[in-house]
Amino acid sequence: MSYKNFLDYEKPIPFKEFERIDFKNFRGLELIKKKLYGSEYFAYVDTSIEYEIEDGYIKVESYFHPSSSFVYSKNSNSKDLLIHELYHFRITEVFARKAKEEISKNTHLNKNKIKNIIDIIKTEEREYQKKYDYDTFHSYVYEKQIRYQKEIDSLLINLKNFENSKIKYNEKK
Repeated sequence: MSYKNFLDYEKPIPFKEFERIDFKNFRGLELIKKKLYGSEYFAYVDTSIEYEIEDGYIKVESYFHPSSSFVYSKNSNSKDLLIHELYHFRITEVFARKAKEEISKNTHLNKNKIKNIIDIIKTEEREYQKKYDYDTFHSYVYEKQIRYQKEIDSLLINLKNFENSKIKYNEKK
């Protein structure tokens, strides 16, 4: 885990701006540990699913948090490490889209029901993130990394209808 860097702060980046993220955006403060499993080439990415309810619409969006994301070796050019970390953000986007899909399936929602749906999805996302790191051993198991990349890309394509951050919902009065 890293700590938020307020001195070199960069606001959260929504998934629609995914392509512009590079290691230069990892601005979180340095971790105490200098190595992860004997390697000094490691990173930590901070992502989140945020939502906002407004007149018949709900906005659900995934964000990358530069100021609390961290890369140990600032001059790392490890393309594989960056890919691994950015797939964490893709996973967050998959679950943001799943939340929108679930909300759109329900009729007559209220704010509590929406919050419950989002909370369940966030729990599922955290579990998937842990499994991703465990199964790929933080990107060191290349075959598993590639398998996850294909799976995550496929999920994003399957949920393309929920790419837009705003969806209409029917509020139960």
